[in-house]
Order: sequence, then C-alpha cells, then structure tokens
Amino acid sequence: MRVWADLRDGDRRLTRRVASWRSAGARQVLPAVEEAAQHTRLWWGAAFVMATAGGWRGRRAATAGVVSMAVAEAVANGVVKQLWERRRPPREWFAHGDVRDRPDSSSFPSGHTAAAVGFTAAVAGVWPLAGALCALPALMVAGERVHAGAHYPSDVAAGALIGLSAAALTRRAPRLAAAALTRRAPRLAARAALT
Repeated sequence: MRVWADLRDGDRRLTRRVASWRSAGARQVLPAVEEAAQHTRLWWGAAFVMATAGGWRGRRAATAGVVSMAVAEAVANGVVKQLWERRRPPREWFAHGDVRDRPDSSSFPSGHTAAAVGFTAAVAGVWPLAGALCALPALMVAGERVHAGAHYPSDVAAGALIGLSAAALTRRAPRLAAAALTRRAPRLAARAALT
C-alpha cells in the first residue's frame, strides 16, 4: 500500500511541476500540438504524406501506423476508460489559462498518447526514419496532455504502453494469422476430401 501511495504522490507532484511551465514557447507550441492531435488529424496527415511521397515503404508504414493507431484508440478509449474511472487533475493546480474545456470521460489512460505512440511505433517498425520524425510530435502530444490539465503523467504512461502494445500486435498479427491458417490447412483439406 505504501508503494501505491508513493506512486500517487509522485504522479501528483510531477503533474504540478509540468503544469507550472511558464515558457512562452511551450504556451505557444503546445496548444497548436493539441489542436493538430485532435481527432488524430496529425497522424492522418503524416500517413497521407508517407503514402503519397514515400513509395511502397511509405504506404506500408502509413498502413501500419493507421491500423495500430486505431487499435490503440479502441483499447484506450473503448475499453480501459470504461473500466477505470479517474477524475481529471484539479483545475486549481494549473495557473495558466490553458485549462479549457476538458472531457468528462475518465482521465485514465490518455487516448491521445495511445494513438500517438501506437502510430509512431508502428511506423518506426516499417520505416525507422519516418518513425523517428514522428517521435518528436508524439512526445509533444504526451507532454501537452499533462500541461493542459487533461491527464496525470501516469495516464500518459499507460497510454504509451497501450500504443506500444498495439504496434507490437499490428506487427505480429499477419504472422500469427498465417501460422493459424497453416496449422488449420491440413484439417480443412481432410474435411474437404471427406465431403
């Protein structure tokens, strides 16, 4: 129990520290990042650029990124948020005016971060250079979610884990499906021969 209390206290302290960033650059850049990340527009835009300018590798990377992003969002927003209720950080922790309308949904986990990391990690598995270019905006999205008062750092960390898991699943799914079909093929052939 003491470990859980220490983690919660550390999470709150880190939230307050990020909330206190008064950098003019952060106050200009982070709201623009949040706007671009709304409804995954940033990642759809990146996928479009990769698919149109990156040849076959760009199309594969874009497809992997979009599929992983969709899985990450479905798990984060459609499953985990429904199972784990957590209030957003208190507004009074944020002295800056960037705490605007926040969703009424659970703070845990960060769906924006899950989508960003899911997209970026899947792209990196196919096209490392494009993945590296996506990493900076993904990190900025994660930082913005805490700075804007929408999430605790642990919400962002959980979203990142969901995104990484979605990317790993997306990468392995074709091989798993092929292996399952290979195992079933002899049985299907035997059934067909009996009929």
